[in-house]
Amino acid sequence: MPRIPSAAAAHIGARIAAERKRRGLTQDQLAVLSDIDSSNIRSYESGRAMLSVQTLVRIAEALKAEPGEFLEGLTTSMFQSTATEPPATRRSPSAHRQAS
Repeated sequence: MPRIPSAAAAHIGARIAAERKRRGLTQDQLAVLSDIDSSNIRSYESGRAMLSVQTLVRIAEALKAEPGEFLEGLTTSMFQSTATEPPATRRSPSAHRQAS
């Protein structure tokens, strides 16, 4: 699970936490219902970790919600990491041909 905080992770996590609380569940209960470790549930809800699509679907099913409900309001700018990431390195096609 990527541990790169972002506004997107925080947004999704807050929506999951709100729905869990609305249904009267604890994080531990959601963990059991979704078969996801409770420490991961805490990381998702706090926005410390970005969950995968498969995990989002498992949580949504456990909460009897549609996965898309947790994505409402997201924008691409929210996916900018708040941590320092190394720049992506990409070789040009010509460099790749020369190395072959």
